[in-house]
Amino acid sequence: MNKVFYKILTPEEWERASQSGIIETDLDTKDGFIHLSTAQQLAATLAFYFSDQDKVILLQPDYEVVKDKLKYETTKPEDRRQSAFPHLYGKLKVSQITQIWHLERGAFILPEDILLRVESYETT
Repeated sequence: MNKVFYKILTPEEWERASQSGIIETDLDTKDGFIHLSTAQQLAATLAFYFSDQDKVILLQPDYEVVKDKLKYETTKPEDRRQSAFPHLYGKLKVSQITQIWHLERGAFILPEDILLRVESYETT
């Protein structure tokens, strides 16, 4: 099991989380778990779900604190992403974050087939 994983937020989502102390997006609420990505999944997650953002906040939760609520699950069969994603079933608190990065859009965007190939080499 991969012990390093990340949560990506828009600046607005991070502002709400900073005020409330709880990290949860509308998609997380809808799906019933907190969506996370491994390092190998990050580039594709950013490309597929945050392509309309110029800035994002990248968070690294503390594995030891959240491990009991964590499950690695594959996506729906019809989804083109087939690696197992970390899903957190429960609350993710701002106090459970060990590192924070403020990322800005770069000049180069990798093609989707390369991003998916990188994910397929994931080791857990």
